[in-house]
Amino acid sequence: MKTLFRYNWMVREEWYRWCEGLSEEELLRTRTGGVGSILHTLFHIVDVEWSWIRLLQGKTDFDESFDGYKSLNQVRKLDSEFRSEVENFVNNWDDSMENQLLYDTLPDGRIVTDTWGEVIRHVIAHEIHHIGQLSIWAREEGKKPVSANLIGRGLISQSNT
Repeated sequence: MKTLFRYNWMVREEWYRWCEGLSEEELLRTRTGGVGSILHTLFHIVDVEWSWIRLLQGKTDFDESFDGYKSLNQVRKLDSEFRSEVENFVNNWDDSMENQLLYDTLPDGRIVTDTWGEVIRHVIAHEIHHIGQLSIWAREEGKKPVSANLIGRGLISQSNT
């Protein structure tokens, strides 16, 4: 699980660098699917990751609008501000947390129960899903997307036996 978070953060940083080659207009252009634009998708990834981690910790959710983060630098800054808390939580994850329960109230008043393990895996899959959308949009622009390959990133060190 920790490896997949590190993978997501590594790929996200590469997407930020990739975005440096685009104009603000291209970053904000409304696209088919996702949450609408490349930049809004990156904001959404950061927002969802931090929000779920906050909920697992019993803290208040992040409730900001994308309207205040309409530049690549602003999204990167927000990511940087949130990362230490997320990284601390992820790095301190242990098996005893896997089956802890999160109770959440839906807008219609229903209460749902999920295990922390389900939630943490949802956060990982959520980002991977949106990174796939970014890859499609990159190709639509005629640009090479960031590699989604986990292999070759040095995320899992080999131990000598």
